[in-house]
Amino acid sequence: MAKFSLSDLQKTEPAAPASSNSDMSSDALAAAARAMQSGANVPGFSRVVLEGLVRFVECLLITATGFAIYYFYIARSEGFSQPYLLGVPLVAGFAVLALQSAELYKISAFRRFPADGLRLAGAVTVVFAIALALIFFLKLDAVFSRVFMLAWYGGSLAALAGERAALALLVDRMIRTGRLARRTVLVGGGNAADALLNQLAAQPQPDLQILGIFDDRTDERSPAVVAGFPKLGTVDDLLAFSRSTRIDLIIFTLPITAEQRILQMLRKLWVLPIDIRLAAHMNKLHFRPHSYSYIGSVPLIDIFDKPIAGWDVILKYAFDKIVGGLCLLISLPVMAIVALAVKLDSKGPALFRQKRYGFNNEVVEVFKFRSMRTDMLDFDATKLVTKDDPRVTRVGRFIRKTSLDELPQLFNVVFKGNLSLVGPRPHALHAKAAERHYDEVVDGYFARHRVSPGITGWAQIHGWRGETDTPEKIQGRVECDLYYIENWSILLDIYILLATPFALIKNRNVY
Repeated sequence: MAKFSLSDLQKTEPAAPASSNSDMSSDALAAAARAMQSGANVPGFSRVVLEGLVRFVECLLITATGFAIYYFYIARSEGFSQPYLLGVPLVAGFAVLALQSAELYKISAFRRFPADGLRLAGAVTVVFAIALALIFFLKLDAVFSRVFMLAWYGGSLAALAGERAALALLVDRMIRTGRLARRTVLVGGGNAADALLNQLAAQPQPDLQILGIFDDRTDERSPAVVAGFPKLGTVDDLLAFSRSTRIDLIIFTLPITAEQRILQMLRKLWVLPIDIRLAAHMNKLHFRPHSYSYIGSVPLIDIFDKPIAGWDVILKYAFDKIVGGLCLLISLPVMAIVALAVKLDSKGPALFRQKRYGFNNEVVEVFKFRSMRTDMLDFDATKLVTKDDPRVTRVGRFIRKTSLDELPQLFNVVFKGNLSLVGPRPHALHAKAAERHYDEVVDGYFARHRVSPGITGWAQIHGWRGETDTPEKIQGRVECDLYYIENWSILLDIYILLATPFALIKNRNVY
């Protein structure tokens, strides 16, 4: 599998000499693009989640070490004492806070062990020294054994050293395999991209995997290869590329003074569920330090963030699986009755499968109860369902009006994972408003696909449900979807879920 990485930049020469960059053939560029896509199916792992898990594991490790020493040294002969049961977790918690203060819970710190071993030992030593000092000055010698404290201190250092050594190997492997590396593309080539790539390459232990460069310019200002990385196409090509390849970060190398050009490109790219940054290495304007994020010492200006990331992804996933599973169990008797009614009312299967747009514009297959006659099924939703539509069966009218036809989508949530309980509703591939496809009616329509689609959503509880026969109706629905994405929280999901039954009672626009 061919990969371009920053470590390669430091070790090898560019694929073609600078004088021949502009002569690189379109076939060669296409081959480079395919090579970049070869790692597309490697799932990423959140850096924030990994850092949080390490904090938890190390707190647990220090606590377990303390209790193990306490059990064998004291408890077996003297029994358990409440001060130890309270004091051991408390000291472990302060030790983790000390390691946090020493900035030892960053991915770069995980990779630097054993170079950061002294810093780790120093942070733990300070905590145990304070604990021993408190025991001495508060005259708690009869409560806490100093021998125990010293043994626990040594045992904790040994346990942390072993854990950090294993962690360093694990993190390096995750970066090499692409699980933890931030797959990154640059927008804008030429000298600015060259300067940025060289600065990134100079960072110790970079965790980026540079895939390539995209630029709308085709003249000598944007050569086919910059610092060893190929230009893979235009910004329009980047949209298609991002939907077949995992990309975690887009960095604009354009100067902040090129405002109109940046805005023009952002209008195309903001619909993607990807972090977007503007490189600040060449900008003469200086902002306050908190205005920047950094890759090593390279400053970036944050433009867009992925809507749901880190622990929020796990929280939403757990909510979907747990609450979705309960909803599925409760709904099974109702689903059995509906399935029987559909079968008795008309010939054909009870379930209906339809392809719709899902997360990041991927095509997903969702389940519904069949509401149309078998010989009149509209798999692509090319024609809107209207009042008294002859294609809809008697049972179909009822289950569409009450949204009982959507219940099988709980299988998508619980088992397939391509739907959430709450999110923008997945639209059919060829759905139209006023005889025009939705994306032709609403500017930025695909931005609603920056999160997973849902069975219900903010738009549905605000009346934007059912027929979309006018541009205003789909515009209102998309505006609600974008509001949900920008303001997501698990409490908002719970509110929408609880409000959905009341919204179904009031809605009159479903046929």
